[in-house]
Amino acid sequence: VQLQASGGGLAQAGGSLRLSCAASGRTISSYGMGWFRQVPGKEREFVATISRSGGFTIYTDSVKGRFNISRDNAKNTVYLQMNNLKVEDTAVYYCAADPEYNWSRRESEYDYWGPGTQVTVSS
Repeated sequence: VQLQASGGGLAQAGGSLRLSCAASGRTISSYGMGWFRQVPGKEREFVATISRSGGFTIYTDSVKGRFNISRDNAKNTVYLQMNNLKVEDTAVYYCAADPEYNWSRRESEYDYWGPGTQVTVSS
């Protein structure tokens, strides 16, 4: 499966962005999906994951209440709605697909990755 994230860009603190991750090659309905982010010089970190049906989600503590992960299996797309953005949300955001587990926080369990989209939040 090929993944392509889009929707990144520049936002002001307190603003919103919506990331999309479009999949091709295979349907994502059998994949757990996740979003990760990485700042230069730091390790990539988990942001959110969603189960195959979309009925179960988990978020890292720093984004709880601000970010929402969702999926539309009919459109083969996963979304990350980011509200009340903070400067510390600035990073390259990656979507990933996990063919084995229903959902996961672990980067190592994701087999497929998109190229990432830059999110920059200014104060």
